[in-house]
Amino acid sequence: MHAVAIKSASNTDGNKSEFENQLIITNLTKTYHNGIKALDNINLTISNGMFGLLGPNGAGKSSLMRSLATLQTYDSGSIKFNGSDIQAAPNVVRQCLGYLPQEFGVYPKVSAAQLLDYLAILKGVTDKSTRKKQIDYLLTLTNLTDHKNIAVANYSGGMKQRFGIAQALLGAPKILIIDEPTAGLDPAERNSLHNVLSDVAEKMIIVLSTHIVEDISNLCTQMAILNTGKICFQGDPQTLVNVLQNRIWTKTISKSQLTQMQQLYPLLSVRLKGGDYQVRLVADNNPNHGFIATTPDLEDAYFYSLNQQQNSIGN
Repeated sequence: MHAVAIKSASNTDGNKSEFENQLIITNLTKTYHNGIKALDNINLTISNGMFGLLGPNGAGKSSLMRSLATLQTYDSGSIKFNGSDIQAAPNVVRQCLGYLPQEFGVYPKVSAAQLLDYLAILKGVTDKSTRKKQIDYLLTLTNLTDHKNIAVANYSGGMKQRFGIAQALLGAPKILIIDEPTAGLDPAERNSLHNVLSDVAEKMIIVLSTHIVEDISNLCTQMAILNTGKICFQGDPQTLVNVLQNRIWTKTISKSQLTQMQQLYPLLSVRLKGGDYQVRLVADNNPNHGFIATTPDLEDAYFYSLNQQQNSIGN
C-alpha cells in the first residue's frame, strides 16, 4: 500500500528509473563570520535510498543540511540536484524538497489534520481531493490517524517527530532532509520512526543526519562520517566495519580499574555494561592481559575513523 501511494504521488508509470534522483556535492566549503570553517571541501554523491551522515556534535552536519535545504549559501563548491545547481536556482530543489530540522515549532491549538492541510496548501497541493488523500495516507503511514484531531503541541516527542516526517512528505518530495530525528526519543519511538523512514526510502533520496550510530546501522546502505567539517569516510557501512575484522579486543573491568586501563592502553571506546565497563581497543594481535577477540560493529568503526582523522591531523 505504501509503495503504491508514493508512486501515484510522483508518477503513474512505476518504472524505477523514473524515480532515480542524484545529489552531487563538489568541493563544498562554508566558513562563518566568526571564522569557524564548518564545511571543508566536502565531496559526496547521493542517490535514491537512505544516506546516513554521522558525526559528533559540532562536526558540521547541520551546516551541510542547511546548505542542502537552501537555507544558507556556501562560499565555494557546488551542490547539484538532478543536474541543477541549487545555489544558482534554489527553487529547483525547493519545489521537490521535504525538510525536518532538528527542532521545529507548531501552532499551539491546531490539530495534526488541520496543520497538514495548511502546510499542503503552502506546498502547492491546491486540489482539495488530492490534498485529503495525501494527508490521510501520511497520517496512516506515521500511525497518527487516531490522533489527527489532537493539537500537535500536545503530542509526545515521538508523535511530534512522526508528524514532522508527515509534513516533510507532503507534496511527494524527491529529496528528504532529516536532521537528528531520533534525538531524545525512547527505543519504541525510535523504532517507530525507523519503520516510517524505511517505508518511503526507495523512491527518493533521504539524507539522515545524526550522531546516533544505531540509526545509521539500522537504516542506511550508504553513509559518510563528518568531523571538524571534513569527510572521514564515505561508502557502505559494512565496508567500514570490515576494516576492523579480527582487530577488535575487549575486556570487562570495574570502575576502579578504568583509569589504570586508560593509562596502559590506547582504548577505542568504553561502554557501560551492567554496572561494569567494557573497554575495547584495536590491535592486530592479541594484547593479552585478559582481552578477548570480539566482532566489530559500526560504533567501533565510527570511533576508529575519528581517531584516524585526528592522528593524521596531529602528524
